[in-house]
Amino acid sequence: MGLGERLDRWPVVRQLRHRDLTGLLVGTAGSERSASLTPRTDDADGVVRSVCPYCAVGCGQLLYTKDGALTDIEGDPDSPVSRGKLCPKGAATFQLVTGTHRPETVLYRRPGGDDWEPVELEWAMGRVAELVKQTREATFEVERPDGVRVNRTLGFAHLGGATLDNEENYLIKKLFTALGAIQIENQARI
Repeated sequence: MGLGERLDRWPVVRQLRHRDLTGLLVGTAGSERSASLTPRTDDADGVVRSVCPYCAVGCGQLLYTKDGALTDIEGDPDSPVSRGKLCPKGAATFQLVTGTHRPETVLYRRPGGDDWEPVELEWAMGRVAELVKQTREATFEVERPDGVRVNRTLGFAHLGGATLDNEENYLIKKLFTALGAIQIENQARI
């Protein structure tokens, strides 16, 4: 194989030779590998219509499955709200649901400790519940010193994350209100 043939295997060289700087002509920007690729949706055995959970817009999503497992999530072109488009959070829904990079343990630093240590999620959830209960019991006010009924605690607050869906944020608001917290906010609204 001569130098010209070897260079012609590079898509950028083909683009330059054919004066296709945008890479839009057939055959100039592709490679053998890119020609063999197919969309993940091609071999799906099912598709389910859904709504993106991240904000109040309600963009339509198509959830593709194969053998009962989620294989792809894309915008629903039939959605009158989003017409097939998704924002970055909606487009990343698939990775959020299936990502292998997600940690399976959480990091914990003991009181007075210098180092973080991995602990099981179940233990950490129990510890958070225990601390919330202790803090509420220690700081709950039924009424102010002037006799006005307040039923509140200033011992903790909540700031929700933008990856929580509307229903999760609704339930968190209800939970923290029932616990007596008054400082409740959500990152998605900020």
